[in-house]
Amino acid sequence: MAQTLPPVHPGEILLEDFMKPLDLNESRLAKDIGVPTLRIKQIVQGKSAMTVDTAMRLARYFNMSAAVWLRLQVRYDLEVAERKLSKQINREVKALRQPVHKLANRNKTIVTAQAG
Repeated sequence: MAQTLPPVHPGEILLEDFMKPLDLNESRLAKDIGVPTLRIKQIVQGKSAMTVDTAMRLARYFNMSAAVWLRLQVRYDLEVAERKLSKQINREVKALRQPVHKLANRNKTIVTAQAG
């Protein structure tokens, strides 16, 4: 049976792809972006989530989009939740039998009719 890899926390990306190649330590990065060192330390250790505030600061510092950091966090959170909750949710929630695209088309028609 194939083993699946654990979800990748954005802190791991921050450490391996940004801090190490640029020879930045937690204290220096924290000081440069104006946050407590503990915040960076906890993110890098995977103990804290990437907040919008931190994502915006990192985006400015590394000249990139904050959305990159937030997407990494959302993906991590979803993968963790799927592993933990999917069986329970599949037992407790029955799927809607009507295809969603039919509902979307119906709603589009209603919005168009109201706008006209």
